[in-house]
Amino acid sequence: FSMFSVGTKEGFKIFDARTGRLCNDNKLGGLNVVELWFATNLIAMVGTGEQPSRSPRRLCLFNTITGASKKDLNFRSTILAVRFSRTRLIVVLQDKTFIYDLNSTRILEEIDTVHNPKGLCAFAPNSEWCYLAIPASTSKGSALVYKASEPELICQIDAHESPLAAMAFSSNGMYLATASEKGTMIRVYIVAQATKSHSFRRGAYPSTIYSLSFGPCIDRPDVLAATSSSGSLHMFFLDAARNGRNQTNKLLGSIIPGSKAISDALDPANHHVIHNIAPAETKSCLAVHSVEYSQNSSKFPDVRTVVYVVTHDGYFREYTIGTTKSNESSWVLEREFSLLDTGYTQKQNEHHHVD
Repeated sequence: FSMFSVGTKEGFKIFDARTGRLCNDNKLGGLNVVELWFATNLIAMVGTGEQPSRSPRRLCLFNTITGASKKDLNFRSTILAVRFSRTRLIVVLQDKTFIYDLNSTRILEEIDTVHNPKGLCAFAPNSEWCYLAIPASTSKGSALVYKASEPELICQIDAHESPLAAMAFSSNGMYLATASEKGTMIRVYIVAQATKSHSFRRGAYPSTIYSLSFGPCIDRPDVLAATSSSGSLHMFFLDAARNGRNQTNKLLGSIIPGSKAISDALDPANHHVIHNIAPAETKSCLAVHSVEYSQNSSKFPDVRTVVYVVTHDGYFREYTIGTTKSNESSWVLEREFSLLDTGYTQKQNEHHHVD
């Protein structure tokens, strides 16, 4: 995660997250969707409809260097989300999802879906099979998982009793994190087995989960982060040893009637929270940039996690979260800058203990 893009009322901007540098500022007209094809000069963009050439039903594959369209794809309804892999293009409408071969822009699969007005999906572009997850129900929190490389349906994961609000794959596609519209529980599933590996309680009161992100570990992810409508950032460890209560909780849940609710309630509550990263109800998107462990012989080494957060009120923030071997946490707001006026401010020595 180094480059990221934002759509504005005037066009799009591309930033380097590591430095805050504005790499491209293009005023093509209002855009609802801007998706980078990795760190290349190709983007997918969808307009707001304020200009005839920027219809919300038209996907434009655009070359940022030449300033020209490479290919336009037209649809019968509004395009809600677009995702890229090296070889696949995913386009999500409210009742359909399309899988394209990126090179030929040929449709490989047209999937009729349940009503999906937010364009919810999860995609693992770096995984071998390019896993794609989309909602399976409008009444409960179930997801259908496809291999976009084939393409074929491989499983259904029934994760929550309420409809899904957020999903994210680990970088290798082996794990899928889910949150429902209720937002009190976040669950992690092993995709190949469609079985739950972790449950995390975000809080007792409902809150909308806006974004989920695993740490960038190639093998088993070690950290999962989330942002919510309360304006908070939540971080959980997937390491069972660090979550010391986990095995006892599973045993209790297995011998007490209503085991799913019991084990969920008792699963580790020792997560780490940064409050007020954004005003309440302000949508946000996050990415766990890095997770570093101190070099010592301790069973629980100190952990330094760097998280990037982009909020829909137009700000980028970089947080460093330090977690000690005794599971105490503190955080630092390292950088903050406006995405709208590109005013850059460096935050230093702003150190806080996590509640």
